[in-house]
Amino acid sequence: MQSIGTKWNTQLYQDKHSFVYDYGEDLIKLLEAKPDDRILDLGCGSGQLTFKISELAKEVIGLDQSPEMISEARNKFSHIDFQVGDATNFTFYKKFDCIFSNAALHWVKNYKGAIKCMYENLKPNGKVVLEFGGKGNVQTIVGQLRNSLAKRGYTTQSKLEIWYFPSIGEYSTELENHGFRVLLAQHFDRLTELADEKSGIKDWISMFAESFFHGVSVEDKEEIKAEVQESVKDKCLINGKWFADYKRIRIVAVKEGENV
Repeated sequence: MQSIGTKWNTQLYQDKHSFVYDYGEDLIKLLEAKPDDRILDLGCGSGQLTFKISELAKEVIGLDQSPEMISEARNKFSHIDFQVGDATNFTFYKKFDCIFSNAALHWVKNYKGAIKCMYENLKPNGKVVLEFGGKGNVQTIVGQLRNSLAKRGYTTQSKLEIWYFPSIGEYSTELENHGFRVLLAQHFDRLTELADEKSGIKDWISMFAESFFHGVSVEDKEEIKAEVQESVKDKCLINGKWFADYKRIRIVAVKEGENV
């Protein structure tokens, strides 16, 4: 999914950030998908995991707010139904057995709206299998980015909030408040290797944090990216390779009770 003002660079995503969907393959196992299942991939991006799921279940739909990502997905996997849509405002007449979401829901700041939509679009006893950024995610990189912006006078940009990184307690409580029963809730560190040994952190910022640079001059923008990469070297450069300090939440929950 995308936040307001985010336009995805699909080429950069495919070239240097394929780890997003590579890590998601492990999450698919938690679906325990059956051949007759109808499954929604919420925040499907460019469709690689949607395709993997389609090999396990007969009916799969991919939904993402980014037209660029959906176009890429349709080009690659033309036999799958991909739709542009909002995670906080979607309705399908035919409900789903499972809703799957990998590395997407931290882009959805209206998390209550997303939880409500997931609940309403599941069959009774339907399941959600979710993984996204948890509390403290990319804290090292983003903290330095905020500092580098602020010291150059970009105060508004330095205070921008474009993600939702909850704790397990916060998110599990919201699920329960909306009628879900939480079966699994994990919060774990996952240092994530970045593709380019020379510009890994700068590329990560270009891919996922470009919104911070609205109104920033081109010269300052490149200087800030370079400064952030240099400043986080002691924590993010390991044996000559760049790593992002990811922290993830993984949730499995079933639809139970009445929506409130």
